[in-house]
Amino acid sequence: MANHMAFEYAPAPESRAVVDIAPSYGLFIDGEFAEATGGKVFKTISPSTEEVLSEVAQGSAEDVDRAVKAARKAFEKWSALPGAERAKYLFRIARIIQERSRELAVLETLDNGKPIKETRDADLPLVAAHFFYYAGWADKLDHAGYGANPRPLGVAGQVIPWNFPLLMLAWKIAPALATGNTVVLKPAETTPLSALFFADICRQAGLPKGVVNIVTGDGTTGAALVAHEGVNKVAFTGSTAVGKAIARTVAGTDKKLTLELGGKGANIVFDDAPIDQAVEGIVNGIFFNQGQVCCAGSRLLVQESIQDELLDALKRRLSTLRLGDPLDKNTDIGAINSAEQLARITELADSGEAEGAERWAPACELPENGFWFRPTLFTGVTQAHRIAREEIFGPVLSVLSFRTPGEAVAKANNSQYGLSAGIWTEKGSRMLAVASKLRAGVIWANTFNKFDPTSPFGGFKESGFGREGGRHGLEAYLDV
Repeated sequence: MANHMAFEYAPAPESRAVVDIAPSYGLFIDGEFAEATGGKVFKTISPSTEEVLSEVAQGSAEDVDRAVKAARKAFEKWSALPGAERAKYLFRIARIIQERSRELAVLETLDNGKPIKETRDADLPLVAAHFFYYAGWADKLDHAGYGANPRPLGVAGQVIPWNFPLLMLAWKIAPALATGNTVVLKPAETTPLSALFFADICRQAGLPKGVVNIVTGDGTTGAALVAHEGVNKVAFTGSTAVGKAIARTVAGTDKKLTLELGGKGANIVFDDAPIDQAVEGIVNGIFFNQGQVCCAGSRLLVQESIQDELLDALKRRLSTLRLGDPLDKNTDIGAINSAEQLARITELADSGEAEGAERWAPACELPENGFWFRPTLFTGVTQAHRIAREEIFGPVLSVLSFRTPGEAVAKANNSQYGLSAGIWTEKGSRMLAVASKLRAGVIWANTFNKFDPTSPFGGFKESGFGREGGRHGLEAYLDV
C-alpha cells in the first residue's frame, strides 16, 4: 500500500502443494463419508481468486436425522468411557492437528481468504491448544466445581461461522467430547473444508464412529439440526439475528443453549497510553482477519487531548499494511469472505459517509479478482451513526472521542452488544476502575484479541449468553 517505504517486499508465497483438496466431499456420518440423500451439492470458492475449490454435499433434514441417530448410538459407549480414555483421543487429535498444521493453515486461507500468517500463527496453534486443554479436563470433571460425578447431556448440535472455521470447531467440539457428549456439527456454507478435513483427523485418531459427525449445508441444514428433537444441547456462534431465531426454536424445549453472537467492541485509549503500542493494538483489534471478528475493536474511543496525535500515527501505520494474496507470508489484509459480506460492508461504509462522517483509507491497489475492501477509518462519528451502532464485520473503524473516564464508559456501554472491550492506559488503578464498569464479556488491558483456551469467552446483552473456553466452558456440556 505504501509508496514511501524504503524497500519493497519480495513475494513470499506459501505452497498450495501441501494441501490435496478433493473435487467433491460428502457428509461425515457415523465415521464414513456419504452422499446427501437428495444428492444436492454446492460449490465452495476461494474468496481471493473466486476459483472453485470443491463441491460439497448439501445436507437435508433426513441427513441431519441420520447424523443425530449416529451420535445418539455412539453416546452410550462414549459417555461410559473413563475420562482418562476420552482424554487419550483428544490428545491424539491435538497432536495430529499439530502435525498437519501447515496443511490445515493453507486450506483455511484458501477457503476463508484470511492471510496465511494468521492461520499459521494464530488459528492453528489455538486449535491444537484447545484440544490439549480440554483433554486435560476429561478425567478431572469431579473437581471442576460442578459437583461430584457431573453427567454429559447427550447429543450436541453445533453450528459454527465462517470467520474462524477450524478454531470455532475446536471451541465447540473439544469441551463436548471431554465431558462425554457426542456431536453433530454444521460448518458455515462458505467455509466447509477444514471441518471435512477434521473429519479425516477423527478417523486418523481412531475416534469411535458416530462420536463426531459433520453435516455440511446452508441455513436450512442448521435450522434442521437446531430443531431436531434428538439434540440435547445447541451451541451457536454467528449473527445476532440468527441467534434470536435459534432461541425462539429452542424455547419451550429442554435443550440447553449457548449463543455467541455479534459485537461492537469499544477500544478505549486514554491520554497516558503508550501511543505506538496502542496503535498496534488498534490495528490488531479491527484489521485482524479483515475485521471479520465478533469481538473486533470496531469503535475507537480516544481521549480528546491525544486524538490528533493518535490518528496521525494510526494513518501512518495503515499506510504500511500490505493487502493482497492471502497465501503470501507478507500479507496483512486478505480477502473478504464472500460477495455477500463485501456488499454488506460496502453498504454500511457508504452509510457512514452519507450520514456525515469523514472517511479515510490508505491508497492501495485492489486485486482484479476476489472480494476486497481497503482498511478504512471514519472520524467525526457520533453515537447516532449506523457505523457506530451496527456490526459491520469488516475492516472499518469508527473513531469517537471522550474527555473523562465516565464519558468513555458511558459511550462504550451505549450499545446493544457487550462482547469485548479494550483499555489502554499506564495506570493500573484506572484500568481496573474502568473495566469494572464496562458491560462486556471479555476486557483486554493494553492488548487486544488475545485468546487463551484457559480463559472464558462470551457476551452480555445481544452478544449472547454462556461461556466458551476455560473451566467455565465445561458447564454448557454438563447436566448441572
